[in-house]
Amino acid sequence: MESNNSEVKKECCGQCTSHDSEPRSKLNSYNWLADVPGGYNDFEIVEVTFKNTRKGFFKNSSHIPLQIGDMVAVEANPGHDVGRVSMVGKLVKLQMKRANLRPDLEILRVFRKAKQSDLERYEEAKAKEVDTMIRSRKIAEDLKLNMKIGDVEYQGDGNKAIFYYIADERVDFRQLIKVLADVFKVRIEMKQIGARQEAGRIGGIGPCGRPLCCSSWMSNFVSVATSAARYQDISLNPQKLAGQCAKLKCCMNFEIDSYVEAVKQLPERNVVLETKDNLYYHFKTDIFKREITYSTDKNIAANLVVLSAERVFEVMALNKNGVKPDKLNLDSDERQREYSMYGDIIGQDSVTRFDKNKKKKNNKNRGGRDRRNAERNVEVREEHNNQPQMEGENHRERRREGDMQQRRPRNNNNRRPKGENRNGNDQRNGSNNEKTE
Repeated sequence: MESNNSEVKKECCGQCTSHDSEPRSKLNSYNWLADVPGGYNDFEIVEVTFKNTRKGFFKNSSHIPLQIGDMVAVEANPGHDVGRVSMVGKLVKLQMKRANLRPDLEILRVFRKAKQSDLERYEEAKAKEVDTMIRSRKIAEDLKLNMKIGDVEYQGDGNKAIFYYIADERVDFRQLIKVLADVFKVRIEMKQIGARQEAGRIGGIGPCGRPLCCSSWMSNFVSVATSAARYQDISLNPQKLAGQCAKLKCCMNFEIDSYVEAVKQLPERNVVLETKDNLYYHFKTDIFKREITYSTDKNIAANLVVLSAERVFEVMALNKNGVKPDKLNLDSDERQREYSMYGDIIGQDSVTRFDKNKKKKNNKNRGGRDRRNAERNVEVREEHNNQPQMEGENHRERRREGDMQQRRPRNNNNRRPKGENRNGNDQRNGSNNEKTE
């Protein structure tokens, strides 16, 4: 039951391997036709991968039931080689079309699934690769050849060895091949690779903290020019622009198209802005924020002013018409204050940023003081409730009579009705109230 589950896992994953010691290769392709019923394994050509990003297409003329991850013995020149099946079915046809193979290309055959004896011989040949590489480097040094042998790959049957080397100039290695054939007693094949291929073969971690693109997912390389750094306003520092292969970083080409399109919508950098006070020269540009910084000096940062692209176009139009504005930026003072205020956002320039905040001391008598205030409020509330109600009723009655007086219309003769004084109070009621009091 466990074997059936492992087979299903191979079919659905497309990246799994039969040997856990071998890492997943960037040359493997996901088999997205694995779950499609019918026609899955009807294409007789399979894709087989070897060491050092080497792959080939072989004809399964015997119709052996092969799956992704199977080790097979394939035809080689001379002898046979051992590799891993990386793709089967109709996807191989698409892979061959992508590789631009010639129609008259002779396709070698798949002999069989690798037997135990084939795997043992393959492991023995593989164990000799490191020693062979070290000895071949010493031989190339003795012959005074300006080249570096980066790796050695033995064929599955051990009858052939491929030497991968790096050289800046053309190298005449005919004498080297004769010496290597006499020393190792195998057929020699020399294959030149570039510095980027060497870095992708070795692998490593880039300055971004991620695995190198050339060793993780890139299978072909595009030339990188220094103009990519100029478009992106990157400092032309060779130590910053070079990768682990000592060449320009491939990631500089990833965003170059976006920068080129954004720069087309910005003003030219050689334009000088004129005001009544001074001349302003281009200092730097934030392309995606569409903000340009201008300085009053060509060579150093002096009186920097940050403008939006729209404001720059407005000033350019004014200067073209012979008009010089009073200020380059209407709110330049506020922008400078805002920059100085929020320049150090995280407070990393503060000397006391690691000091602990002092806690406020707790007042021991605070509880007693609150208790006394609460008792005093209760006493005041009780005294207010114990006052006679007559005073409150008289006060409410006087307020009501005052409101009636304000609403009452005045006589034309400006005479007061009888029984009322100047304040609008009834004298009789007042006398009665006095008596009651």
